[in-house]
Amino acid sequence: MEQSEMAPTARIDVVSDVICPWCWIGKRNLEGALEMLAAEGQRFEVHWRAFQLNPDMPAEGVERASYRAAKFGSEARGRELDAQVAEAGRAAGLEFRHDLMRRTPNTVEAHRLIHWAGERSLLLQSAVQEAIFRAYFQQGRDTGQQAVLAELAGEAGLDAADAAAFLGSGEGAEEIRAEDAGFRRAGLSGVPTFALDGHVLFSGAMPAERIAEALRRGLAILRREAA
Repeated sequence: MEQSEMAPTARIDVVSDVICPWCWIGKRNLEGALEMLAAEGQRFEVHWRAFQLNPDMPAEGVERASYRAAKFGSEARGRELDAQVAEAGRAAGLEFRHDLMRRTPNTVEAHRLIHWAGERSLLLQSAVQEAIFRAYFQQGRDTGQQAVLAELAGEAGLDAADAAAFLGSGEGAEEIRAEDAGFRRAGLSGVPTFALDGHVLFSGAMPAERIAEALRRGLAILRREAA
């Protein structure tokens, strides 16, 4: 499709949590789907929205192994689930290092940073989201700590000192909690969840080809209704 034939830009909202492994897998698969659709002349802007898998998590986080043992019934069951995630990650080209992950963080601070980055650039928002996923799932860093998050902002292309100042201000925390609560009131219980121009399409880390097909169908319906 020639540049002049490019379709109008559509909006994708991804409701996600930064400690959800399926959200990282879903991000990678979404990127593959968008490459396919770009070749067809379809354009999208992606916005990352806040959800907390553990809204009652203490601000300092908790020790991961004992937390997952309590949540899933045993440490052995937690390891089984980690192995399933690792296998799915490999299929998406991602390596999960569960052996390095020691703490499960509260994610409000990370969501604050992601929102702040998005106000500057959606590309930077995506880069920050990726940096946080990688830091937690591959490097075992405590992404609930403001100092860690400011470093990650710098690695993603933002000014680390500006990010640290923002995080230290506490600004936006209530907005993040309100966004999370709003999704819960709307009935959302699982992430990642993908919406197209305000209409929920699906939840889950589907393969890239299936995400692309869901977006094609969603676009066709929305454009038919608008005609």
